[in-house]
Amino acid sequence: MSITLRNVSKSFGSVGVIHDVSMDIPAGAFAVFVGPSGCGKSTLLRMIAGLEDTSSGTISIEGRDVTQVEPAKREVAMVFQSYALYPHLTVYENMAFSLRLKKQPKAKIDEMVNEAARILHLEEHLNKRPAQLSGGQRQRVAIGRAIVRQPKVFLFDEPLSNLDAELRVQMRIELARLHKQIGATMIYVTHDQVEAMTLADRIFVLKQGRLQQAGKPLELYDDPDNQFVGGFIGSPAMNFLDGRVLGQDQGLLRIELEGLGAELAASVASGIGEGTKVKVGMRPEHLHLAETGFQAKVEMAEDLGGVSYLHARVAGGKEIIVEMRGRRESLDGKTVTLCADPSEVHVFAEDGGRLR
Repeated sequence: MSITLRNVSKSFGSVGVIHDVSMDIPAGAFAVFVGPSGCGKSTLLRMIAGLEDTSSGTISIEGRDVTQVEPAKREVAMVFQSYALYPHLTVYENMAFSLRLKKQPKAKIDEMVNEAARILHLEEHLNKRPAQLSGGQRQRVAIGRAIVRQPKVFLFDEPLSNLDAELRVQMRIELARLHKQIGATMIYVTHDQVEAMTLADRIFVLKQGRLQQAGKPLELYDDPDNQFVGGFIGSPAMNFLDGRVLGQDQGLLRIELEGLGAELAASVASGIGEGTKVKVGMRPEHLHLAETGFQAKVEMAEDLGGVSYLHARVAGGKEIIVEMRGRRESLDGKTVTLCADPSEVHVFAEDGGRLR
């Protein structure tokens, strides 16, 4: 089912937490709400579920206005950060609980629970209690409890936050596989942009209750609308340096890097006045060693085998990160000269907006 939000806002008393958010989520999409803690992403998810009232605007599911519809009639199922399993019930009983409340026939309950268990690889655990399961298995049971309800929309509120790093990776893969298998619309909330990039076919970036940008993961990565999105999407984060526009030359914007005694060129078509102060953004993998450019002193190198990350500082103390591949000699303590291709240099105005 498709989901549409139009000019949705939410206030708690005089405090606004969601501000005029509009978005379209196509049927069958895996959408991710991402942003720092406190940006309003969980509140927005709860509004779609009907667990929070909407102060203004409308929420529609498959064209039906559900803004004032109670949660049980929205055909959505929510999976929370906390597993919230009944400890005295078996896996089977936990997954069957909502079906028994609806007085479904036993044969129907068996069929639906067993199918959910097959999808989630829980068949051998159906007679166990939650205390006998790992964290990842418990989270799968919580997801299975949602699957048996056969909702049209799944809502996930940071479901992997309680898992260790290895289990998070495993569960990400299982969630992506689950989405392909059942084809339902899924909305997933996380503050982890790596989860967002790997799971989503559409990402919505939020900051302080406002939608900053929406699009496919690589669209946001390659073409951020503002400095916040450029810095939030990507790991390690985009590097930012202060600059001043020197002028336009053969379709390229010439920028002096303040305090570094160097300049860079950027592929920016719009006319920007000489002397304008800007922020220059460069991703770690786009910086490379060069004969000319700006200098930085390498303080530490993270050598991860196939890739290394150089942590360096430029004049004035600003830290930058450079990604290196296939290079084995140590650069610790050395001063290097760095540059980036003009097409890979992002330029932002002082207010954070992208200059294109």
